Amino acid sequence: MSATSGVPARPDLPDDAPARVRLLQAAALTSTFDRFALAPLLIEIGRDLGVSLAAVAAVASGYYLAYGLMQPLWGLLSDRLGRVRVMRVALAGTALAAVVSVVAPTLAVLAVSRVVAGAMVAALIPTTLVYVGDTWPVAVRQRPLSDLLAASSLGTAAATVGAGVVAELVGWRAVFGLTGVAAAVLWVALRRLPEPERAPPGALLAPLGLVARSGWAWVVLGLAFVEGAVALGTLTFLAPAVQGLGWSPGVAGLVAAAYGIAALLTSRLVRRLVGRVSPVVLAAVGGGVLAVAWVPPAVSVGVATILASGLLLGVAWAFLHTTLQTWATEVVPRARAAAVSLFAAVLFLGSSVGTALAAPLADAGAYPTLFGVALTAAVPLAAAAVLARARYARAHRRR
Repeated sequence: MSATSGVPARPDLPDDAPARVRLLQAAALTSTFDRFALAPLLIEIGRDLGVSLAAVAAVASGYYLAYGLMQPLWGLLSDRLGRVRVMRVALAGTALAAVVSVVAPTLAVLAVSRVVAGAMVAALIPTTLVYVGDTWPVAVRQRPLSDLLAASSLGTAAATVGAGVVAELVGWRAVFGLTGVAAAVLWVALRRLPEPERAPPGALLAPLGLVARSGWAWVVLGLAFVEGAVALGTLTFLAPAVQGLGWSPGVAGLVAAAYGIAALLTSRLVRRLVGRVSPVVLAAVGGGVLAVAWVPPAVSVGVATILASGLLLGVAWAFLHTTLQTWATEVVPRARAAAVSLFAAVLFLGSSVGTALAAPLADAGAYPTLFGVALTAAVPLAAAAVLARARYARAHRRR
């Protein structure tokens, strides 16, 4: 069927659905690993290249900015070129950028290569989500989306813990080499992934217009922005909060990795609940746990409370984020790629805004206040997500 025709997805699944999911998971894992691997390497890169931490942090900012800004463009291109073709182009670019990063003699060269890498890997996760939306019927779509979340969570945990270990044992350049090799292997492997059918593309910007005219799309995008600020933006400061207590970066990384591990394990539960529990209930569980996640460190900052917060945040992400993500794939069926790419873009824009707003509190060591603000913002986010998803369900049952 066409991804943009507006015709409901066929009720049966592709015969090779498990194989397709595994390839999509590998793409999501590669993207997430590359994105989360940079932060643990900042100090090592600065020491090796003889530059300040602030200068290296600017490289990370450029990467994240490129990652966020390229999401809508990749969505539009996937409508015109195809989902698999766009992923393979992005993987080729990721591999080339990784090679340059490995041999970069100066910070300037590294900065350019990392910005290009951020722009390239930005295509992978949104396009895998759109591929699922094109191929799986909405009644069971959250199951493969939970599988993709599991892969992303594994990439997050592996990068948070593994990047620092690899940098210490082999060197920071080897981390980018791993991403490059993975991207090259996937570029070959994705030749086996069938391209979903799609309608002939119209005007390049027409899908964005369809999304802009959908009131429900604005609701989903607004929720994604706040979720990015409250969850991902605050997540940035879990490891620094542990280091502020005097613990080593290795211990801080292990504690922060609890988020990825919890999201990975909980995604298995969410997958089983899809079809048995309504999206409203899934959103309610995720939103409630997200609020509770910030209670322990808001009361007292310690290794145990940060660990508890990371674990609860992973649980919340598996329930709430996959529900919003699934909603994004169905809210504008005729412009699914544009809607999903904009969803990803505003999610990471929210993350950037949340990080920027929380940074002064972190600099001042006011972590209880920082987590208290996150708690305060999480409560209305949870309520809004549940109420909006319930109204959407009622509205579409009447059609």
